[in-house]
Amino acid sequence: MTSHQHHILQLTAQYVQETLQGAEAGHDWWHIQRVWNNTRTLAQQESVDSYVAELAALLHDIADSKFHNGDESIGPRTARRWLEQQDLPQETINHVVAIIENISFKGGTTEKNHDSPELDVVQDADRLDAIGAIGIARAFHYGGFKNRELYNPGIPPNPGMDKETYKNSTAPTVNHFYEKLLLLKDRMNTASGKAMAADRHAFLEQFLDQFYKEWEGA
Repeated sequence: MTSHQHHILQLTAQYVQETLQGAEAGHDWWHIQRVWNNTRTLAQQESVDSYVAELAALLHDIADSKFHNGDESIGPRTARRWLEQQDLPQETINHVVAIIENISFKGGTTEKNHDSPELDVVQDADRLDAIGAIGIARAFHYGGFKNRELYNPGIPPNPGMDKETYKNSTAPTVNHFYEKLLLLKDRMNTASGKAMAADRHAFLEQFLDQFYKEWEGA
């Protein structure tokens, strides 16, 4: 990577940190930094353009639709505007924006309209932050942010939801484990991502076992 590219990454990191000040803690600068770290880890083991992948990791949640009335165009649009201000080549901008447009889970039923090794890496990096200990912390934090129940045995999970149902769900947080978190291990794209996900997935299962025991007073 050139010194100019390193400079652009540092500028972008600073821009994202300032923009996400006060954001919901599951989608704040620390989430971005963790996904950026995951991206760098995976990029060392996969054959990708690390610069493009790292830019996409930094900008992937710059304006999450969940916090902008469901507007899915605002994130890619904000990222494109920033990248154009840095006078980057159009090809690089288009690639980064395509990754951002295609990274989300959205109920798991949405087809990707872009394929690249860089998307595979950044998507894996983002999904890794949704499982394991941090995934559990993020899930319950967001549930609290939305004032959702922790668990309700009378409301079964619905793992096959379409995109709109998934987006509008108000189900208890434990349901989210079955509707998204536990599904991610088998949807990882890269060999290195799959290896990292296995350990974090096992931790989710261990947590749920303990949770149900405690729920029953065991």
